[in-house]
Amino acid sequence: MRTFRLVVPALIACAALSACGGTDGPATSTPSGPSPVTGQPTPSASVPSTPGTATPVPTATPKPPSGGPSIPPPVGATELTGTITSGVEPNCVLLDGYLLIGGPREVFTAGARVTVTGRVEPGMMTTCQQGTPFVVEGARRS
Repeated sequence: MRTFRLVVPALIACAALSACGGTDGPATSTPSGPSPVTGQPTPSASVPSTPGTATPVPTATPKPPSGGPSIPPPVGATELTGTITSGVEPNCVLLDGYLLIGGPREVFTAGARVTVTGRVEPGMMTTCQQGTPFVVEGARRS
């Protein structure tokens, strides 16, 4: 008898709460079973992309070094050769539209012809306000 007194109020509460979840319009039924198999992959079957992770694509064609010993760039690195120009902001140096981040500053003097290896980081924030950031892993005069 005691169990009956506990179960009945619980059932009444459940019925009252389920009545609150009703719709204002005509009732519609939604199929709750598995979706039919059509042989076509669903859009959700693709691999989702993670925001903020882009594969850097070099926009400049790497040029072979001119003279001197050549050390191959590390895997995934890009090699650029060109003439250093000063940026508009202090301590900003550019190489053919790329903003050079890091590297030996004594090599990066305006007008110097250099070869740098590194990777393009288009999403990197800088204070230079020009050029596509290029993280330098190695540099030499050419």
